[in-house]
Amino acid sequence: MKKFSTWMLVMFMIMFWIFRIVVALSGELNWDFGGLRPLNQQMEIVLLFVVLICVILIVKRKMIGGLIYLLAYGMYFGIDILNNTQTLLLAVEGNIDIKVYINLFISIIGMILPIAVLLDLLMDKNRKNHPKDKKTDWFYDNEQFDRKLDERADKNNYKTL
Repeated sequence: MKKFSTWMLVMFMIMFWIFRIVVALSGELNWDFGGLRPLNQQMEIVLLFVVLICVILIVKRKMIGGLIYLLAYGMYFGIDILNNTQTLLLAVEGNIDIKVYINLFISIIGMILPIAVLLDLLMDKNRKNHPKDKKTDWFYDNEQFDRKLDERADKNNYKTL
């Protein structure tokens, strides 16, 4: 986790996880938390523990953590996105409660975050497969430091490939 984008994504994951804890707690204790309710209380609690494990795997840069994170949030929030967009599209008179918009917004954030994490993991895998070493690449990748040889020059290969 050397890149700034990775740190930011993990912080957003943890902040969203804490937000989902508050939503689950407010649903369990019947608090009014801005109209936000868990979609499924039992599934929300299971998802909180799954996401905690996924955060640990993503910090360790494991691809399986990002895939499980995307799959879990996709199954949980994807259905809500479909239901809320159908509700918005079928509402003819336009008298829709603000709670539908808030739930749709939170569900969209819940889908964008795992996609961004998975893309960051994929880009990081490419960086790990093709690393750059600043200590030696300046010499081996730069042709201005190549030795110009003539007929009197030593024919030893000073650059190892």
